[in-house]
Amino acid sequence: MGTGNTTSPTEFVLLGLPNRTKVHTCFLAMILLAFLTAVFGNSLLMFLIQVDSSLHTPMYFFLSQLAFMDICQSLTIVPKMSVDFLNPGTPISPAGCGAQIFLVLTMGAAECLLLAAMSYDRYVAICCPLQYPILLKKSVCLSLAAGVWISAPVNALIHAVYTMHLPYCGSKEIKHIFCEVPALLKLACSDTSTYKTLVFVSGIVVLLIPPSVIIISYARILSTVLGMKSTKGQQKALATCSSHLTVVGMFYGAAIFMYMRPNAYHSSEQDMIASLLYTVVTPMLNPLIYSLRNRDVLGALRKLVGKYSHPTKPTGTVTYP
Repeated sequence: MGTGNTTSPTEFVLLGLPNRTKVHTCFLAMILLAFLTAVFGNSLLMFLIQVDSSLHTPMYFFLSQLAFMDICQSLTIVPKMSVDFLNPGTPISPAGCGAQIFLVLTMGAAECLLLAAMSYDRYVAICCPLQYPILLKKSVCLSLAAGVWISAPVNALIHAVYTMHLPYCGSKEIKHIFCEVPALLKLACSDTSTYKTLVFVSGIVVLLIPPSVIIISYARILSTVLGMKSTKGQQKALATCSSHLTVVGMFYGAAIFMYMRPNAYHSSEQDMIASLLYTVVTPMLNPLIYSLRNRDVLGALRKLVGKYSHPTKPTGTVTYP
């Protein structure tokens, strides 16, 4: 580590979107629209799952967890990014920067693990339907969710603490829309090659092993579906699984592009686009994909709308205590 030129950061500045032009203003407006859609859509999805007893199944339990993660991810990124765009140069403290790293990595890793759990749920439902109530009973679902919520924060805390304890010197301007590990490593004064290897290994565990589980699960599912005699059953199974695979492809693709590329191939513009895909775009699409292509969720929504648009009229009978 250097001595004379090395300083402890008093504050960072997120540069965010490069210019306040009309194009970038429209781009921010699109991001804000996606943000509002993500928060509203996921909140509605969580509410429907909570109030409709027909959605009290393992699949929708995991889906409610996913919706919560998406809301937290969006709230961590977009409000601060909007402030930085409207008031360029607004600083962020090391504690605030570390908190962003921790929250983004927690929600990202948790979603990676949860998507694998959801693929296991679909595998059991389609390939082992008679064993489904046993293999995915309430205690099993709670254990899987607990594993996700314990392992993800531990992984995130290690990276957040290590990154924020690196020595930084010179410019504290982060060429990114939020504090993220690859963007901060560019500002570090010390040799970070060992830590970059750790990030790569962590990426293998979080970003490559769960997709492998998902691929194996869906290979078994596809084999089972193709062996079905009922065309209607095939269509229903493929529709359910295709929704999950759409989310998986977008989320993992952007995250792998961000964290598994060699450092020499990173550019600020590409990093921002990739980060927006898995922190803003995917959270927006999740409730749309799972709602618009799911009869159970649409049915629960119709019942909710019908309940409040056509309230039950009083019968005129009065009961005295």
